[in-house]
This record gives sequence, structure tokens and C-alpha cells, in this order.
Amino acid sequence: MESTVDIRKRIHEFIDIADDRILRIINGIIDVEEQEDNYPAVPDWFYEELDKRKEKHLNGQSKSYTWEEVKENVKSALK
Repeated sequence: MESTVDIRKRIHEFIDIADDRILRIINGIIDVEEQEDNYPAVPDWFYEELDKRKEKHLNGQSKSYTWEEVKENVKSALK
């Protein structure tokens, strides 16, 4: 298994001789990585919606099902 140092060295050597297409691909990978660092994996609006639904559940304003009921509903829907 190559060490991180070996991998870095190999990539640096490859980039020095890479053609334009490869450089653009690598640049795209870097762009995606930088974007992922700036954005949470799950957006805030999703957590807000979960909080609303949880509140409705706790107040009895929404119907809840046991896991067994969910499985039975799916089985009957597939028949």
C-alpha cells in the first residue's frame, strides 16, 4: 500500500506532464471538493421541516404508524 507521501509525489509528477484534458478533470475535482466544504451535507430547510413534523407528531396532529403497520401497508400495496 502506498503511503500518502508516495501518492502525493506520484500525483505531482503526473500533473507536471498532464495534458489539458487531465488538468481540467483534476480542476473539476478540486472545485467539487471546495464546494462540499462550504455546504453542509443536509440543508437547514430539511432540519426545519423535520422539526415541524416532529412537533405535529408530538401534538397528535399527524398520524403515526408502528414499524409493523408500515410493513403490512407496503405488503398489501404490492399485492
